[in-house]
Amino acid sequence: MRGLQLFGIQLVDISREGDRMKLPSWASDDIDIEHASPARVYDYYLGGSHNFTVDRQMARQAIELWPDLPLVMQANRAFLRRSVRYLVKQGITQFLDIGSGIPTEGNVHEVAQVASPESRVVYVDIDPVAVAHSRAMLAGNPFADIVQADLRDVAAIFDDSRVRRLLDLSQPIGVLMVAMLHFVPDEADPANIVAQYRKMMPPESYLAVSHATHEGRPEVAGPHTELYRRAGAPLTMRSRQEIETILDGFELVPPGVVFMPLWRPDSPADVDDHPERFTGYAVVGRRP
Repeated sequence: MRGLQLFGIQLVDISREGDRMKLPSWASDDIDIEHASPARVYDYYLGGSHNFTVDRQMARQAIELWPDLPLVMQANRAFLRRSVRYLVKQGITQFLDIGSGIPTEGNVHEVAQVASPESRVVYVDIDPVAVAHSRAMLAGNPFADIVQADLRDVAAIFDDSRVRRLLDLSQPIGVLMVAMLHFVPDEADPANIVAQYRKMMPPESYLAVSHATHEGRPEVAGPHTELYRRAGAPLTMRSRQEIETILDGFELVPPGVVFMPLWRPDSPADVDDHPERFTGYAVVGRRP
């Protein structure tokens, strides 16, 4: 990181061969600074400071391959904010954000609580850096918390005491899987994982998903996927049809599965002339 303070925590830069004595006080020994973390790379794309040298190296390589990548990530973040505001308008005031990542401006609880002050949010992430910073940021907010867990541990997440304390699971919830499912390989059966969440979600709940795709910019998808594979963070880009299959059982909110800028933009001015260049699909589904 960059030797500054964030949330009152001193952040320090660490090299790949880094001396563990230089780790900041909040960092546990199980933080992997030898391999890039998707959450920390994403943080770098968004201009954040919660990343290590290895993450920045990977992100810079990815941007060299795909100069539009920071814009893609910003479009993804904008979809997150729009989907949360949409769900609040549908009466959803409790959220479960799966794969929430490292805190940055415009987090779910900030957007939701502006729209509806009583909104409650539980974040879920497996990355210890994301969890540590989220807990620091959320200290003093009684309506938001974070759980460290793997998204595949569906029953354990819903049974977690932090989830049970904040969310009334007899009432509809909004589940967010933003830029998450493309890190679930086909052999892990993402459709089955989503189906498990659907079964745990009360009727009238919603699921918001964004997902990387090779459709739109196939010439950059292959090299980008290979870079992530070599970095130990493989991703699987999927087609519109494959994403629709993963969301089987949900009623898709119009306009359905579309390129991220096209999902209910705030104004026509927010739609790029070539939305396919953002190479990510967005969709919100309702659980009947």
